[in-house]
Amino acid sequence: MVVDKEIAEEFIAVAHRIVWCTVATTDTKGRPRARVLHPLWEYDETAGLAGWIVTRPTPVKVAHLARTPFATCSYWDPAQDVAIADCDAMWVADGPSRARIWAAYRDAPAPLGYDFWSVFPAGPDSDEVGLLRLAPYRLRITGIETLTGQRPPTSWRRSAKAGPKAAARAAGRGVG
Repeated sequence: MVVDKEIAEEFIAVAHRIVWCTVATTDTKGRPRARVLHPLWEYDETAGLAGWIVTRPTPVKVAHLARTPFATCSYWDPAQDVAIADCDAMWVADGPSRARIWAAYRDAPAPLGYDFWSVFPAGPDSDEVGLLRLAPYRLRITGIETLTGQRPPTSWRRSAKAGPKAAARAAGRGVG
């Protein structure tokens, strides 16, 4: 089941306005571990919503995702806008995807846009660069109206039949 376009657009609007989010994974002992990262989200009518993170594939991140291939992205701002995505997370090694996402970050308007050359001078194909693809299985968007009881939260959950492999197939990408 692909994320409804209206819900995806609402999520992207909040996420791209806030830009930085807390991303949590699970360590090898089942404990949560959080860090602040900068995902870029895109929506496609066929593949649905996908998040992309250009990051260092540190031994900690690699071990966490090898054991438990899931991440939660949590956005919050002082106006009480919140967007949360619980996701299947997978490392993407193919060069065309890495180059495309690198360029998408570079070309995005501020404050979302970012030129990774300053952080990764060897470029997108360097072993220092990792690309994470996030495929949401649950979204929740709230605001001050939700906190005050004026509006229910916006939420979406992928059907139980559509697990990570089905989501990857729908996106036209392999799992891994």
